[in-house]
Amino acid sequence: MQINIKSTLIPLTPAIESYVHKKIGALEKFLKQFKPATVEARVEVGKTTEHHHKGDVFRAEINLHIPKQLLRAEYEAGDLYAAIDLAHDELKRQIINRKDKLVKRRTRGMSDRKGVVE
Repeated sequence: MQINIKSTLIPLTPAIESYVHKKIGALEKFLKQFKPATVEARVEVGKTTEHHHKGDVFRAEINLHIPKQLLRAEYEAGDLYAAIDLAHDELKRQIINRKDKLVKRRTRGMSDRKGVVE
């Protein structure tokens, strides 16, 4: 899986970069059915504009490009790592739901064929 990281209004430190790689890398076990070269994750982390919120508000956006589909998660939080965690959890939920949907569709199709044979 290819991971591209972009930062907005904050410096991209090695600690942030390694944390993002760790979190996005954990999603690979759910994407085994795809070739690694066909999966791309675009991650944008940053600080939102100063004038809208009191205190620091950090944002994490993850776009996961898999064949024939785009999965996207975006969250804001008071801590950058919390925003990354929330976006990761949402993306994980989307991947699992997508896989469950495909499995149900496949088994539903198999049960239809079984009725025809009998």
